[in-house]
Amino acid sequence: MKTIILGNAGAGKTTLARHLLSQQSASLLPLDDIAFAGGIERRPVADSIADARAFIETHDHWVIEGCYADIVEALLPSCETLLFLNPGIDACVGHCRARPWEPDKFPSPEAQDAHLDNLVEWVRAYSTREDEYGLRRHRELYEGFDGNKRELTDPDMFRADAGDGND
Repeated sequence: MKTIILGNAGAGKTTLARHLLSQQSASLLPLDDIAFAGGIERRPVADSIADARAFIETHDHWVIEGCYADIVEALLPSCETLLFLNPGIDACVGHCRARPWEPDKFPSPEAQDAHLDNLVEWVRAYSTREDEYGLRRHRELYEGFDGNKRELTDPDMFRADAGDGND
């Protein structure tokens, strides 16, 4: 398994990654872990890509998940399966609102809740953003990938086996 999961915040990337890892032994790299330098500032993209490539080189089976098209693009040559999670803005917002406290990202549930309005606003801009996090860039990567790929638009599909097919 050498799978990349790409999509908007709240699309279900982490949930799907956990499901895949429950089905097959592999290592997980959430791109959030290498995209930031302990705060809200992005690390240099080249440094994040180098860390992701080092992860790939040290693991035979892996799942990488994130919304960073600039990092994902550099990793696609190593990828066997690309999963594009695109359940729609309302589903993503709902997932963000229902997300449990993430202690690896926020010091308290209150701190996470204080960030929620900004996250929801950011998620709602997915289809109009022209940056590395937007639908346009994600769609370009998906359409340009020649390997096994699947776009998942129904949140209920995320629990099904997502590694088969090339839609």
